[in-house]
Amino acid sequence: MGTAILVLMLLVIVLVVVALAKTVRIIPQARAGIVERFGKYKGSLPAGLNIVVPFIDKVRYVIDLREQVVSFPPQPVITEDNLVVSIDTVIYFQVTDPVSATYEIANYIQAVEQLTMTTLRNIVGGMDLEETLTSRDAINSRLRGVLDEATGRWGIRVNRVELKGIDPPPSIKDSMEKQMRADRDKRAAILTAEGQRQSAILTAEGAKQSAILNAEGDRESQILRAQADRESQILRAQGEGQAIQTVFQAIHDGQPDQSLLAYQYLQMMPKIAEGDANKVWIVPSEIGKALEGLGSTMNDLRGIPQDVDGPRVRVDMGSSEPDVPRTGDSTLSSAHAAVEEAIAEAKGAAVGSDRPAAARPAQSSSDTPAPPVPPVDGPPSGPGAAPTP
Repeated sequence: MGTAILVLMLLVIVLVVVALAKTVRIIPQARAGIVERFGKYKGSLPAGLNIVVPFIDKVRYVIDLREQVVSFPPQPVITEDNLVVSIDTVIYFQVTDPVSATYEIANYIQAVEQLTMTTLRNIVGGMDLEETLTSRDAINSRLRGVLDEATGRWGIRVNRVELKGIDPPPSIKDSMEKQMRADRDKRAAILTAEGQRQSAILTAEGAKQSAILNAEGDRESQILRAQADRESQILRAQGEGQAIQTVFQAIHDGQPDQSLLAYQYLQMMPKIAEGDANKVWIVPSEIGKALEGLGSTMNDLRGIPQDVDGPRVRVDMGSSEPDVPRTGDSTLSSAHAAVEEAIAEAKGAAVGSDRPAAARPAQSSSDTPAPPVPPVDGPPSGPGAAPTP
């Protein structure tokens, strides 16, 4: 008897525990419980602690109200130009009405997947491959609009649709790679040609500027060289003229006679004997007669008197200042000043040497004097010579 009572008490305790377990239901956050009473919808349980009638009410489903992400495997889709591409999609959706999601559709995830595939085939079927690859945003927007409209009565809101990948056939991939490579090679060739063109233009412009500068430099150099040659020739000519005038003036100041000419002839004889062609030189024995004949021959030269009878009038050679054009160059000015100073010193030395010929020692060219020659009445010859008073 006592054992039976103990067993009965244990059964009662088990029934109470089971009843409590069936009565108290805890629903997690962001979820909703669907309660049925005798197989019919009775209500929805919110998140938290809920009390139901045990053995009468039953929590049939617990629906997740959070946003869910479902990735569908790649599906073959035919484009408008009859090319098969594989497209895999990602759907972001959320259950807004747990009752509709439970009783309006048997499996809303499978329904969304199939609806996505059919809608995607319909959209991509009106596009060619190029448009399909470059119109992802347009495909996503159209696909989301169709899915959101169709799944609204299921208590589901589609928030976002993304095309995760669009894979054309391998042959098309190879052709696209070749096209892309050809396009890149074309652009590289164009850029290279443009670079070479710019380089050639810049090189030509640099050569042009260099040629212009070289020509200008050559012109200025030739002008300066010509001016320097001109002034050098002017100075050289003036120097030669001054030297000739000085020698001529010295000859007039010295008043040469026939004896001096004979002496000069004797000095020139060794130079006449020089040279490879003059192997034998014969000196006449009667050198005195030869000199006399030379003196008689030189008597016929005008301007060379036989006897000197006093100093002659000095020849006026004019100004000895060089006429050289002036320039702004400091070096050329200093050269002109040096030349003028040298000419002034020469002129002063020539003036200092002007003294009477009677005070000078008599010159003799040989022991045999030249025969007397009557004085020449005519005027002396030579450049710049003045008549004898």
